Amino acid sequence: MTTVRYERYVAIGDSSTEGIADGDPRRGWHGWSRRLAERIALAQGGLEYANLAVRGLTTREVLDHQLERALALRPGLASAFTGTNDVLARRFDVRAFANDTLRMQSALRTSGATVVTFTLPDLTPLLPIAAALAPRIRAMNEALRATCETTGTVLVDFAAHPVATDARLWHPDRLHANPAGHARIAEALAEALGLPGADATWRDPLPASPPPGPLAVATREAHWVARFLLPWAVMGLVAPLRPRRIGPGPQPDLRAVEPR
Repeated sequence: MTTVRYERYVAIGDSSTEGIADGDPRRGWHGWSRRLAERIALAQGGLEYANLAVRGLTTREVLDHQLERALALRPGLASAFTGTNDVLARRFDVRAFANDTLRMQSALRTSGATVVTFTLPDLTPLLPIAAALAPRIRAMNEALRATCETTGTVLVDFAAHPVATDARLWHPDRLHANPAGHARIAEALAEALGLPGADATWRDPLPASPPPGPLAVATREAHWVARFLLPWAVMGLVAPLRPRRIGPGPQPDLRAVEPR
C-alpha cells in the first residue's frame, strides 16, 4: 500500500491516453488516465488532474508540444505513454524514440514527479498484417525498459502478459483499447503505483470462449477491412494517415477529481 499522496496528476501522450474508444466523442473521452485519476482520488480523497494527450502524435511531437506544458503544471504524478504512432510511421528510428523518451522521463523525474508508463504488446494476435511491425514493437519495448531503468520510471510491461492481446479488451479497430481494456490498464497502473486495494488480478485471463469458425473469421476480417483498413488507406493517399492537431493550444484546466 502506498503512503505517497499525489496532489496533481498530468497525463501526456497520444490517442490511447486521450481515451479514444472509451466514452463519447461529443461528451468527452474517459480512458485509462481518467480512470486512474479516479482510482487515486478514491484512495486519497481527491486529486487535481489534467490530460494533455492528443491523438496521432509521435513521441517527438509529444515531447515538443506537451512536455513543457506538463512541467508547468508541476505534477506529483505523470504518465507518459507514446510509441504506437512511431511504429506505424513509414520509418521508425528506435534511437530517436529512446532519446526522446529519455528526455521526457528525465525532465519529469527531475521536476519531482513520479512517472509511469507501459509497453505496447505485439499486435499480431489482433491484427495479422501487423506481423511486419513486431520487430519494431520489440525494439521499442526494449528501449523503453532500458530508459525506465535509467530514470526510475514505473513500468508496466504489458508485452509480457498474454491477456494484453485478448481481442475482447480491444476496440474493433484493433489499435485502441475498449472500455474493458482501458479499465485493465488503469488497474495495472494502480497496482504498479501501490494504490490501496489494487492487486494483480488485471493479469488474469478472461474466461475461455470457443474459437470462431472459418466463416465467422472471414466475416470479421472483411468487416475490419471495409470499416477500418480501406478508409485508412484512402486517407493515406490524400492526407497524412495520422490525424494531427499540432501546436500548444489552450492549456487544459486542472480539474478536481472527486472519489467515486
